[in-house]
Amino acid sequence: MPELGVNIDHVATVRQARRTNEPDPVWAAALAELGGADCITLHLREDRRHIIDRDLRILRETVTVKLNLEMACNDEILAIACQVKPDQATLVPERREEITTEGGLDILAQQKRVADVVRRLQDAGISVSLFLVPDPRQIEEAAGIKANAVELHTGQYANARPGAARQRELDKIITTGAIVRKLGMALHAGHGLNYHNVSPIARVEGMHELNIGHSIIARAIMVGLQQAVREMKLLIS
Repeated sequence: MPELGVNIDHVATVRQARRTNEPDPVWAAALAELGGADCITLHLREDRRHIIDRDLRILRETVTVKLNLEMACNDEILAIACQVKPDQATLVPERREEITTEGGLDILAQQKRVADVVRRLQDAGISVSLFLVPDPRQIEEAAGIKANAVELHTGQYANARPGAARQRELDKIITTGAIVRKLGMALHAGHGLNYHNVSPIARVEGMHELNIGHSIIARAIMVGLQQAVREMKLLIS
C-alpha cells in the first residue's frame, strides 16, 4: 500500500486570508497524523502565500512521521531547508502568478542548477524527490543527477475525461513509473488526486507515496480532518 502524504498548505491559505493565527497548520498536521497520515507535506513558497517559516520550524519539532518540504530551486529556501532539515525535499517549479503548482520541473532545461540543489540537500542529510511530468527523458535525467525519488505529476490524468482519455494518461504513468523504479528511484505521485480518481494511481506497481492536499482539506470541512484522512487511507489501501 502506498504511503499517504497529506499536504496542509490549504489550511495555511485560510489562515493567511485573514492574516490571523487560525486555523493553525501545526494542529492540522497533528490531526492528519491521528487520521493515519504517513507523511506531512508543505510548500514553503518564495512569496509565503500560505506556509510561513514559523510553520516549518514548529512542524520539524512536532511531526512524528515523514516531513516533506516542497520547494523551488531558490537559494533562500535552500538555505532554510538545509538548516531545518526536513526528512524529504521535493523540488517543484514555482511561478508567483500561478494558483497552484503547474506542470513538472524541467530538469532538461536546468540540469546544472537542479543537480547542484540536489547535491546540497543530500549533503545536509535530506532525501530528494523531483516533481516531474511522466516523460522518460526527464526521468532519465533525474537518475543521472542521483535523485532519491520521482513524484509523477498526475494533473493530466486527473483532468482527463473518464474513459479512454483518462486510461491513456494512466498508461503513461504506469509506463513511466516502471522506468523510475528500474532506474533505482522511489516512485511517488501527486496533483489533482481525489476520492474519485486515486485508486488506479494507488494500484500502480511499486507506488510508494501519494501526496494529496486540496481534496482532503476540502472534505475535512465537512467531516473533520481525521475522518477525511482515514477515508483516503482506505481508498489507497
